[in-house]
Amino acid sequence: MSMKMFKKLARFYIWKRLFYERFTEPLHLNLIALFVAIFGSYRQKIEFDLILRQNHAYALLNAADQAKSLGYKRVSIFEFGVAAGAGLINLQEIARRVTRVTGVGFDIYGLDMGSGMPQPKSYKDHPELYQVGDFPMNAQKLAALLGNDAKLILGPISETARDLLKVNFSDRPIAFISIDVDYYSSSVDALVLLKHGASNLLPRVILYLDDVDFLEHNSWCGEQAAVNEFTQENPSRPIEKHAFLRGYRIFKNARWIDHMYQCHVLDHPIRNDLNTHRDKVVLTNPYL
Repeated sequence: MSMKMFKKLARFYIWKRLFYERFTEPLHLNLIALFVAIFGSYRQKIEFDLILRQNHAYALLNAADQAKSLGYKRVSIFEFGVAAGAGLINLQEIARRVTRVTGVGFDIYGLDMGSGMPQPKSYKDHPELYQVGDFPMNAQKLAALLGNDAKLILGPISETARDLLKVNFSDRPIAFISIDVDYYSSSVDALVLLKHGASNLLPRVILYLDDVDFLEHNSWCGEQAAVNEFTQENPSRPIEKHAFLRGYRIFKNARWIDHMYQCHVLDHPIRNDLNTHRDKVVLTNPYL
């Protein structure tokens, strides 16, 4: 067990989450998970939610598998709202491990103000929960921990996200976006990235919305409101919750599952090629 995991287990809220999410699962699954933790492959450990920040592990493996099936050798992933940087470092570590499993490489981008959260603009930014200056960053120390595969982009997201629209990602399409900016206004700015040219995106871009589960969160404020409005305004790029993900997971009580969304790029060239490029699918009939 890594030192980072020991530090996590020293916090009370981690044990509370373990109690609700893990200890309420069937005993036999937890016993199998113990075996997988010792002897399992990295892919199996992701399936059994044994990787720190399971949402990142699931998203990166799923994105890499999708990219590989389409012939891409690299993809781009983004974290909006870096704060102290633990999530960005975690993304970097998981990306390197997933590359060993799939052969697909990752370019990682972390976007943040750097000085903490900006001034809220209206009730839609949940000023009762968040305020200007929250979650500042030690950019110099964080940058020193990042490798060549990760880039920290500082400044107002309204500007930095639009600058990325000028970048050609067609050979390393956008595959995963983590949105942890709390505010509605900042989420709107982050989602601009999904307006990129279709060839710059995977046909299915995975999203993680961090700030949607407090009692005060709702569909008219914060990240959820930004996603809903984006879908209404961009019918060829609808974002919806991955409604059936829980059924595909071994451990079904994990809270991160409810934070996973997908942007379906309906105008992607792959989704609009009507010519057949594969063998015909033939179903067997055991009654014949």
